Amino acid sequence: MEHIKTYYREEVQVNGKKLLFEGPISSEQIDCYDYHPGLVAFRQPKEQKKALMGIAELPEGRINVAVDDGMIVGYVTFVYPDPLERWSESPLDNLIELGAIEVAHEYRGAQIGSRLLKLSMYDDAMEDYIIITTEYYWHWDLKNSGKSVWEYRKIMEKMMNKGDLYWMATDDPEISSHPANCLLVRIGSRVSLEDVQTFDQIRFTDRFLF
Repeated sequence: MEHIKTYYREEVQVNGKKLLFEGPISSEQIDCYDYHPGLVAFRQPKEQKKALMGIAELPEGRINVAVDDGMIVGYVTFVYPDPLERWSESPLDNLIELGAIEVAHEYRGAQIGSRLLKLSMYDDAMEDYIIITTEYYWHWDLKNSGKSVWEYRKIMEKMMNKGDLYWMATDDPEISSHPANCLLVRIGSRVSLEDVQTFDQIRFTDRFLF
């Protein structure tokens, strides 16, 4: 399918600061920004900034960011599913994954993640996609948050709901390995019933095994 990217931006007062929310942004735009040193959930800052630039160059890749005075303090990524996950085996070319969402620690609690997700769904092209995110408790910042696994799960699910992603059942082994793990999905309004049925077959590959 054709990957259309329509740029959106908005400025929002957050805790007395004017933050810029924008995207999808290009690799060149990312390179022009500073990168908050506290964004270390997946890689060290320098490597993660480079990874975001790489995603932005992909036809389907989308990077939306929260920026404070020229510095990226939060981001969300959308890409095709990881080749190592079952979702990549899908024949659907309109199945994309919310690959990562991260907000610098001192900016948390201000609904920046929720605002990034809302911004992501402004784009009408998202109505053509099935969007998934796989949440694993071992990726969550339980130590710094002071939250239990279940408290953090509730926060993550509430945030994802702001982007219209909701829980769906699956027999995926990695997700099923812990009850706090979950699959959340947004099905665009223009996704065909046939594509939804194909997606359901991926969610439950062992449906007919007894």
